[in-house]
Amino acid sequence: MLDLLIAQLSKPWVWLKIVAVLLIAYAIWWAGNRLLRSLSAHLPATLLKILKGLWLATGIVGAAAVTVYAVYVPVPILFDAGQLITSWFRASAGQLVVIVALALISWNLIGLLSSRIVPGDDFNRRAVRLGTLRGVVESTLRVVIFVIATISVLQAIGINATTLLAGVSVFGLAVGFGAQSLIKDVFNGFFILLEDQYGVGDVISVNGGSLGGGVEKLNLRVTALRALDGTMHIIPNGQIQTVSVSSKDWSRVVATVDVTYAANVNDALRVLQRVSDELYADPEWSGFFLEKPEMQGVTNLAADGVELRALFKVHPKTQYALGREFNRRIKIAMDQAGIEIPYPQRTISMGDTPISIRLVREERGPNLEKQEVKAPGLRPAESRDPEVEDNQT
Repeated sequence: MLDLLIAQLSKPWVWLKIVAVLLIAYAIWWAGNRLLRSLSAHLPATLLKILKGLWLATGIVGAAAVTVYAVYVPVPILFDAGQLITSWFRASAGQLVVIVALALISWNLIGLLSSRIVPGDDFNRRAVRLGTLRGVVESTLRVVIFVIATISVLQAIGINATTLLAGVSVFGLAVGFGAQSLIKDVFNGFFILLEDQYGVGDVISVNGGSLGGGVEKLNLRVTALRALDGTMHIIPNGQIQTVSVSSKDWSRVVATVDVTYAANVNDALRVLQRVSDELYADPEWSGFFLEKPEMQGVTNLAADGVELRALFKVHPKTQYALGREFNRRIKIAMDQAGIEIPYPQRTISMGDTPISIRLVREERGPNLEKQEVKAPGLRPAESRDPEVEDNQT
């Protein structure tokens, strides 16, 4: 028997059989173990341990028996058991078990592999594309696994899958005419991914700024945006007409400051230049810049003051923090230089016509100081959101 075993193991195809048997045995054991784990909340702990031990022993003995039969070494008991198990697996029941087990393993393997793909902490186009395509590829592969497993199960139970697929294709064609918006969403999503218009992590606004925020999710059908106040906007890709991306390749801080007409413009420009240079030279903020600050000077003579402007070319998504820091520093610097930042001012001219003043004696009314003034309680039905009210007006 030992000579026969050595002779059989010298054949390459025997090793392929052994590997296939072990993989199938592991898939079946893993599926059963997961089923037992899902029943742990309904079974006593002692009984659960016994069932897991029996299932493990059954898997080991079954794998050994089938391996002996695959190698075709006549070991007593194990050879006959392996022949029975193999013939049973050739029937539909065994095929169903194998299909379901392999589908479950593939499903979880996709999630495990995709979780190992880490885009990185730095924000760049490679990280954006990697994070976006990871979710799309994962969902697409899981759909493929589900379709293949369903077709295999139908074939195993004796249903002709080719005829069924032909009927489904005709039905899908009919449904397609009524689901044109869904098809449009998928096509738009495909070109968004293909052309790298935007991805997960980008900050965008769509359709002329009607909705905006950070992209948290993107697939072939929808784009999910997280607004600044935490609101999640879910937009079908087919309804996106225009996209404004604020975080692609590079960004810019438009550093503007207004001064009054009474202020010395040259002094104000020198303060603006100094604050920009200090911000550019600060080690904490210098890494945000891509270029040296660009001074544009006086850009507008507004009704209330003179507008001065500088431009900072920075890394994407850093313009917000850098803009807030610039506003803080320029306010302090202008105050120290004695340069006033304007506020709305209006001059009223009464003309040449004399002003007539009439004195009217006011009748005494009730003493309001002694009355208790209570504001009427606002009922929920009468309260309105100011933003909603503004939109309605």
